[in-house]
Amino acid sequence: MDGVQELIRLARLARGWAYAPYSNFTVGAALLTDSGRVYTGCNVENVSYGLTVCAERVAFFKAVSEGERKFQAVAVVSETGVTPCGACRQVLAEFNEDMKVILARPEGDWYEVLQLSDLLPYCFKSIQ
Repeated sequence: MDGVQELIRLARLARGWAYAPYSNFTVGAALLTDSGRVYTGCNVENVSYGLTVCAERVAFFKAVSEGERKFQAVAVVSETGVTPCGACRQVLAEFNEDMKVILARPEGDWYEVLQLSDLLPYCFKSIQ
């Protein structure tokens, strides 16, 4: 996939904006659309922890709110290279079950490219 390193770079930058005073676990995401635009997001925590929003969903909601509906890949940068949570997987699968998911660590020493359908093989689907 072209542009993997650029998506990781943008996710790494977005991670710097994370608001995580409770967990100290910062995450950045960069979402590539079919139109070629990239939307970034970072996790935003809240003292009422259930109101916290993950970086992946922030990027995704920004993109959708600007009219995007087709997505190719998302890069997620965290200290441990964690995969998106279940809620984020389902939100991403809403528009592209086969999206590429790039996991990376901030030091740039490692990354892995997976397919969303492998992370969420039985996503909830609309009957249409």
